Amino acid sequence: MRVSNNLVGLLNFITFLLSIPILVAGIWLSKQGSTECEKFLEKPVIVLGVFLMVVSLAGLVGACCRVSWLLWIYLLVMFLLIVILFAFTIFAFVVTNKGAGKVLSDRGYKEYRLGDYSNWLQNRVNNTKNWNKIKSCLIDSKVCSSFEDKYVNDTVQQFYTENLSALQSGCCKPSDECGFTYVKPTEWTKTANSTTANPDCDLWGNELKTLCFNCQSCKAGLLDNLKNDWKKVAIVNIIFLVFLIIVYSVGCCAFRNNRRDNSYWKN
Repeated sequence: MRVSNNLVGLLNFITFLLSIPILVAGIWLSKQGSTECEKFLEKPVIVLGVFLMVVSLAGLVGACCRVSWLLWIYLLVMFLLIVILFAFTIFAFVVTNKGAGKVLSDRGYKEYRLGDYSNWLQNRVNNTKNWNKIKSCLIDSKVCSSFEDKYVNDTVQQFYTENLSALQSGCCKPSDECGFTYVKPTEWTKTANSTTANPDCDLWGNELKTLCFNCQSCKAGLLDNLKNDWKKVAIVNIIFLVFLIIVYSVGCCAFRNNRRDNSYWKN
């Protein structure tokens, strides 16, 4: 058996082993998941696990047992995966190219405006159905509860110097434009003489399940967080893309070996 066949078989055997815990994790989430976040994750995880298992089996059997048609299907799927991954990487860089937090004078944190981000991302979070699911996830993950616990003993001056994350700044406190009076990190007193045109000020509520979760600033904070995550994912995708191209090239050699061997045995 040729070196390329052995290598493709080994790589797909490792991938098959990795697909098992992924599939088990997806099934576990479907049985144990109680929050909207966990329910949202279960299907993609199961699909990913099944996909990796089927593709790796096709590559393993095709390469090691000289089944050319299985290896051909494997290479076709790999080619489509490379194209999709390349397109997604370019797309991720394009949609995350816009948007950044606004630096405030005498503040350790930034504030975020939804209009600063790409229209495609804005449309995703402005969809009521999408945002209700996201908001449920943010509440379930206790982003603002842990935020309150961490800074509960801060005076107003100490709080203003804290380096808050985009989600904490956008979802867990009102905008500085509102001019509310600080009581504690998640409790602010509305002022009657506020003349700001920022609609987020009317949406603020001191209840932990309300706060600024319906605000534009919260959506912007989420997009800023998503933007940074997508850029990291895009960089990982580039590395993975190079790996896939190498595996695809080795797979092509294995496919060519299979055809030669099959022709030899026929003759």
